[in-house]
Amino acid sequence: MADKKDKLRPELWAKRSIADTIALYAEWADRYEADVTARGYHTPARVTAAVKDHVKPNATILDFGCGTGFAGQVLHDADFQNLHGTDVSPEMLEKASARGVYAKTWLSNPGKLSFGRGAYPVIVAVGVIGLGAAPADTLGALVGKLNTGDLLAFSYNDPTLEDPAYTDALSTELGSGQAEIIFREHGPHLTDVGMGADVIILRRR
Repeated sequence: MADKKDKLRPELWAKRSIADTIALYAEWADRYEADVTARGYHTPARVTAAVKDHVKPNATILDFGCGTGFAGQVLHDADFQNLHGTDVSPEMLEKASARGVYAKTWLSNPGKLSFGRGAYPVIVAVGVIGLGAAPADTLGALVGKLNTGDLLAFSYNDPTLEDPAYTDALSTELGSGQAEIIFREHGPHLTDVGMGADVIILRRR
C-alpha cells in the first residue's frame, strides 16, 4: 500500500511516450488498486453515478482503458451488467479479465481503435484521457466511434485541465457541432493529494 507521507507516483502526471506509459503500468499493476484506494480515489464512483442518470442498465458499455477493472467493478456493482473492457497494458488487463465483470476484454493497440462506429452506445473512460496517459486526440477518436445519440463519459483531472492540448481537444469537439455536453461537474479525484477532476458526459450529435 502507498505510504501516505509520499506523493502517489508523481510521474503519472507528466508527459511521456506511449512505451513509457505501458512500462509504468506494467510495473504498477500489482499495487495499483491498493495505492489509489489508499489515496481516496473517487472518480470511478463519480463517473458511474453520472452514467446512471443517463444510461439504462442493459446498455452495452465499453470501459476504455479499463486497467485492472476498478471502474468496471464499480459499474457492475451499480447494476450495469453488459460491460466490455480494453486496455494497452497486458498486466493490467489480465487483472481486469479475472474479475468476472466483463463479458469481453481485449488488448488495445496504442493509437488504434479496433471497433466500429456505433459498436458501443456508451463508452466510459475513467482517468484515461489525460496528461501522462492517453493523448489529447484520443477524445476526438472516441467521439468519432459514436453514432448520433451515443454517449462518452470521461474525466479530466486537474493537471489535464491545465494542459491546453486537452482543453482544446474538448473545445474542438464542441465547436465542430459533433458533440454536446449533457453533464459536467468538478469534484474530488484523489483526496490525499488534493486533486480534483471534471466528470464529463458528451452526447454525439
